[in-house]
Amino acid sequence: MSFEFMKSFMDSLTDWIIPGNSIVVYKDNDKVFEYSSGYSDLENKVKMTGGEQLYIYSCSKIATVTAALQLYERGKFLLTDPLYEYLPEFKDINVKKGDTAEKAEKTILIRDLFTMTAGLSYDTETAAFTKARKLTDGHMDTRTVIRCLAEEPLVFEPGDRWNYSLCHDVLAALTEVVSGTRFSEYVSRNIFDALDMKNSYYHPPSDVTEKMARQYIYETGDTSDIVELQKSKNRNGVVKKINGNHL
Repeated sequence: MSFEFMKSFMDSLTDWIIPGNSIVVYKDNDKVFEYSSGYSDLENKVKMTGGEQLYIYSCSKIATVTAALQLYERGKFLLTDPLYEYLPEFKDINVKKGDTAEKAEKTILIRDLFTMTAGLSYDTETAAFTKARKLTDGHMDTRTVIRCLAEEPLVFEPGDRWNYSLCHDVLAALTEVVSGTRFSEYVSRNIFDALDMKNSYYHPPSDVTEKMARQYIYETGDTSDIVELQKSKNRNGVVKKINGNHL
């Protein structure tokens, strides 16, 4: 089994614009390929090794869904249950109709959260999020955020279609309410600890964050500006070029 193409592809990304990347492939529980390219710290030329700790962002949705399904298997809720039976703030919801908002004709079912068909968006710059930031002094705890989110009108009727959205964030709030345990604690105890995932955290301690691979945001429009772009780093390690798109 040859992985030369994968090596070449990963190297092409770091030659192009990505600071660093790593991959590991297992087959039948055996490691068959591992490779790293580029840097975990571009400024200080610290090479990527594959042993770095990273923020995984939306990959955490796997843990969220697993946590909720554990509770489903224990009979704590049905997929056909209305969400408002557990999160009452979703009982009287509105949906956007052009430039206005009207009372929704349907209610959100728990299965809509799993399938991302609840009518939510992924907009975190709404009045609801501004309110949540003020109420929590920027800490944005799960229940407060979701209570505020419920005040925003949906972008379509629940169940009408799919939209990649904050559905799994609401699912985290459901898990918290049904389990009676803070979501991060539930996941740590029932998933991370159970699987011996000793280096996985929702709120990593400072000694962990200090050693993590640095994060970068690229804003670029023309790849001919890459060399200049890679030199224009601010003090937070963010690589930027104005008037471009995020990668």
